[in-house]
Amino acid sequence: MRVPLSLMALLAMVVSTAPVPAAAEGGPAWEACVGLTSTPDERVKACSTVIDARSETGRRLAGAYCNRGHGLTEKRELDAALSDLDEAVKLDPAYACAFNNRGRVYGFKRDYDRAIADYDEAIKLDPSLAMAYSNRGESRYNKGDLDGAIADFDAAIKRNPSYATAYANRGYVHARKHDTAHALADFSMRIKLAPDLLAYIDRGNVYRDSEQLDRAAADYGEAIRVAPTDARGWRNRGMIRLYQGDNKGGLADYDKALEYDPSDVFSWNNRGQAKMRLGNKQGAIADFRRALELRPGLPTAREALQKLGAL
Repeated sequence: MRVPLSLMALLAMVVSTAPVPAAAEGGPAWEACVGLTSTPDERVKACSTVIDARSETGRRLAGAYCNRGHGLTEKRELDAALSDLDEAVKLDPAYACAFNNRGRVYGFKRDYDRAIADYDEAIKLDPSLAMAYSNRGESRYNKGDLDGAIADFDAAIKRNPSYATAYANRGYVHARKHDTAHALADFSMRIKLAPDLLAYIDRGNVYRDSEQLDRAAADYGEAIRVAPTDARGWRNRGMIRLYQGDNKGGLADYDKALEYDPSDVFSWNNRGQAKMRLGNKQGAIADFRRALELRPGLPTAREALQKLGAL
């Protein structure tokens, strides 16, 4: 059976950089441009209004470009974001926000050397900016520098002990290094600070990989509790139940997983395994065939169909 969530995917999902507000005063457009609660679309629209009005200069205008660049990054309009952040750097070369957010664009473009250079500059300009350390740690991780990544996450946490993302990222690296104790400690702190779906799944994955299956199942159950319509909690717990021989429980979990995500090939495959173990031959065949429709050549599905005499 397959681990439904890859380390890389999770790391990418949790490193999200909030924009850095430039100043507090201003009208509605300015407030939406720099406000931490604005959606990416709201931010881009509001910052465009500020920029087009040509009423701002210096750091405030750089802030409008920096924040619009952030909104465009969230929308994955990376070239447009890069253009805005280049302009912000040009307007105010001493503005850490622009370098931090531009580094993030380079990170999404997989240009990790440029990303690290921008984060270096952001940290030089504002050594207290925990976000820049965490983001640089992500780029170092993506380059394979695990010790450098941990050092950056340590630095981020030192500057902001309540920075949940930094604990999560450090936990991933500890897990990659097979340091179970430190990974669990970091993910537990993340749960304390931000007990969301991914927090429980991340810790559950460490418990699963260290064969603490009851604890893994409990964490996936918490993931289901906080996000009952998200398939990930269900399919992770379903996998544990199958490992433990609870085929009926695994079947029930995969039924829910497929209700919320019918495109997941491994849920079809694993539900087929549960049905096969429970003697439901036709149901198992149907699930394995669906898995092969989604991913032709999937070895476990092909082998199961051959075993059932259906291939």
